[in-house]
Amino acid sequence: MQLCVALDLPSAEENLKLARSLKRHDRLWLKVGFRSFIRDGRPFLQQLKEINPSFRIFLDLKLYDIPNTMADAAEEIAKMEVEMFNIHASAGKKAMQAVMERLERFKKRPLVLAVTALTSFDYHSFKEIYGEDIDQKAKQFALQSYQAGLDGVVCSVLESAMIKHETAPDFLTLTPGIRPFGEAGDDQKRVADIETARREKVDIIVVGRPVYRADDPAEAVERILQRLQ
Repeated sequence: MQLCVALDLPSAEENLKLARSLKRHDRLWLKVGFRSFIRDGRPFLQQLKEINPSFRIFLDLKLYDIPNTMADAAEEIAKMEVEMFNIHASAGKKAMQAVMERLERFKKRPLVLAVTALTSFDYHSFKEIYGEDIDQKAKQFALQSYQAGLDGVVCSVLESAMIKHETAPDFLTLTPGIRPFGEAGDDQKRVADIETARREKVDIIVVGRPVYRADDPAEAVERILQRLQ
């Protein structure tokens, strides 16, 4: 199981300070989401790589549009040489296939994950929008993502083992909403701890607030990494 730290702080300098404190951890994943990327753009990604070229960047933009527009955007993301980005599975199988076909031209392409159901949804609010239970729809989205040639999905810990069973053991699951030290769920409804993530065969856990709100973020990351061994 691998660790991805969410860079969700209010300014580029705060996020860069956090990244500098973690620079001794080679191959650590760093998540750059809407807020950071819209505000700080491509130069911010380059600054992260300057801190440690071994950092792996997960660009969390959740692309959702018509197939050709998503493929265009995916191509531009691949040119930025990030290691991973995501799209919405609910954009449809055709859109997911368009993204993967466009990326075939790259000798080294980023990993592509599809979002199944946002972890901010509880079962009631999800059904209000999608008309089906989370488990059933997450399974469908995951199967379509797998059939479209994606590398994995973003899902809740609670869906990870089921998705791997329905697809393949090496089909990646990345799970937000991890609370490693028993923290509150905040705006996320379907959260879990590290032990549950391990039991559910999660590949990459995303941790944000429990790291950047810690008195010593580097020490918090060290504690998490020790528990992942």
